[in-house]
Amino acid sequence: MTLNLLDAAGRVLLLSGAWGGVGRAVMARWLAAGGTVVALDQASSPAADGVTALTCDVTDEAAVDAAVSQAMETHGRIDAFVHAAGIVGGGPLEDMALADWRAVMDANLTSAFLLTRALHAPLHASKGAVVLLGSTNGANGGSALSGAAYAAAKAGVANLGRHLAKTWSPRVRVNVVAPGPVRTPMLDRLSPEVLRDLKASLLTGELIEADEVAAAVAFLLSDHARSITGTTLNLSGGLILD
Repeated sequence: MTLNLLDAAGRVLLLSGAWGGVGRAVMARWLAAGGTVVALDQASSPAADGVTALTCDVTDEAAVDAAVSQAMETHGRIDAFVHAAGIVGGGPLEDMALADWRAVMDANLTSAFLLTRALHAPLHASKGAVVLLGSTNGANGGSALSGAAYAAAKAGVANLGRHLAKTWSPRVRVNVVAPGPVRTPMLDRLSPEVLRDLKASLLTGELIEADEVAAAVAFLLSDHARSITGTTLNLSGGLILD
C-alpha cells in the first residue's frame, strides 16, 4: 500500500512532462488521491480516467497559453502545477553548439517561465501550489555527463522557484524538488559502467526511484506542507549535504 498524504479530491493538477518517468509517477499519485490531471507533453498519450491529455510544446509561447486556456475552459480551475518537463544536454561546453544550448535552456527553464506566467491568474484564484522539478546538477555544477547547459538551467529553475515564492505569496506556495539520478528510461541509454559509477557517487548506494520523487512532490502539494514555500528539497541520495 502506497502512503499518500495528499487529498486531491475536486482539485485539478496541470502537469508538464506528463509521460516521462517522473511525470507518470506524479500523475499516479494525484489520481490516487482523487484529483484530476491536465497532462501536457509532446509525446502521444494513452487514454486514462481523470486525465485530460493535451499535446503541447512547452517551449512555445502560443502553445502554452492555448493549453492553459483549454484547461480552464474544460475544468474551470487549476489548483496545482508540477513542472516535470525537461531534457539533458551533455558534452563539453567548448564543443556545444549554440542551438543545443538554447534547446536545453528552453526545455528546462524557458518552459518553466512560460507555464508559470500563463498560470498566474488560475493559481492565484485557487490559492494553489507549485512544484518545479530541479536537479542536484543545479546546485553542484553537474558533470560532463549532464552538461553545462543542464546545470545552468536547473540552477535557474531553483532561483525562479525562490523568486515566485516571494512574489506570489501569500496566495500561492512555490517549491522545488531537486533529485539526483532517477531510475527512468533516460538512464537506460547509459552503459553499465556509467550506471555503476552513478550509484557509487550516492551515499545511499542506490539510484532514486521515480515514485520517491513523486512522493516528495505530493507532500509539497498537500495541506501538510502549507507552511513550506521557497524551499528546494534535495532528493539527492547524499550528493548534496545540507
